[in-house]
Amino acid sequence: MENTTFKKKYTAIPLTELEQSAFCQTTQPKSETLEVEFTVGVRWQSLPITYMKLPPKEIEEQIRTKRAILGKEILILGHHYQRDEIIQFADITGDSFKLAQHAANNTDAKVIIFCGVHFMAETAAALAQSNQKVILPNMTAGCSMSDMAKPEDVLDCWNSLKEVLGPNSITPITYMNSAASIKALCGENNGYVCTSSNAGKVMEKAFGQTDKVLFLPDQHLGRNTAKTLGIPLEKMIVWNPFKDFGGNSLEAIKESKVILWKGHCSVHTRFNIDQISNARSTYPDINILVHPECTMEVVDSADYVGSTEYIRKMVEDAPGGSIWGIGTEISMVNRLSKANPNKTVFCLDPIVCPCSTMYRIHPAYLLWVIDNLLEGIIVNAIDLESSIARNSKIALDRMLSIK
Repeated sequence: MENTTFKKKYTAIPLTELEQSAFCQTTQPKSETLEVEFTVGVRWQSLPITYMKLPPKEIEEQIRTKRAILGKEILILGHHYQRDEIIQFADITGDSFKLAQHAANNTDAKVIIFCGVHFMAETAAALAQSNQKVILPNMTAGCSMSDMAKPEDVLDCWNSLKEVLGPNSITPITYMNSAASIKALCGENNGYVCTSSNAGKVMEKAFGQTDKVLFLPDQHLGRNTAKTLGIPLEKMIVWNPFKDFGGNSLEAIKESKVILWKGHCSVHTRFNIDQISNARSTYPDINILVHPECTMEVVDSADYVGSTEYIRKMVEDAPGGSIWGIGTEISMVNRLSKANPNKTVFCLDPIVCPCSTMYRIHPAYLLWVIDNLLEGIIVNAIDLESSIARNSKIALDRMLSIK
């Protein structure tokens, strides 16, 4: 170990993290013309001026008419966190796990339009048939959590862990919210991809291979999952990519069972136990339902914890008159509230903060994609290097095979 040399690193905050609060306000935002929304201080992909000025109603009418012409040649996937104006056009809505399954199983569509963020479209591209194309309507729709795990930093981490622990001593798991190259690293090293729907099952599978797990890139999902499996907190360490050996001693690395990458979700870390206490004070019979990307303190204070699909099903199946305080993205919570008028459903965070990258899929981008498809042009195609696509698919298939 004495010969190990380290590159000097500087702490960097992803732009997507700095942009996260751009759409926060006290009331639910409504879609404006793209020209108006461009005034919000985030990065946008440029579009021709005609799309910039189109009123939202006219955009919706055009999408509805033109999408019908394309028929089954296209499949529109919409993540739960998309704005309502996009969800209305989705053929399938769901969380990242459900949408990954549909991307893997669909053989009819020539083009998959993924209304989500970049890593989701990459996943669909890795799972799609060789004759299918995957499109992300707005290429600036990224993910701050994914950006917290740069592929070169993850590779440095992996090489350091192999040096300290020896070969075949640790299994890498990456959350779906990561770059395709990180999924590929997992595929190459007997690792897995997971989602919040199946993280527990995947981690159990990994512990069947080795007695240590590297969990990327969300420390909170990793910690909450490991805790439910009975892993003591003192056996979990956090890997800070800007410090030598992640800021850990060699002894701590060797003694650990779970190594958590220092990343988080900008939306779910907004929730706190004070919000839960306030909700319980207002509604003594409330059900607190949160996403496992929330901090451990929030998860421990909740009544129910689960993925976006779990949250949706819990609220839909709940009896009339029940009260739900939910800790997840506001667009989904508002949609659940509208769909369940006989229940009280609200977001625990009083400030309305839609995911700023999901929110960048403005309907104008969807119309632009459809217009180009009608002209026989594919824009914003997600293309992966063959080795990355192949090894990503290996890790994704391992995940999908776990029942």
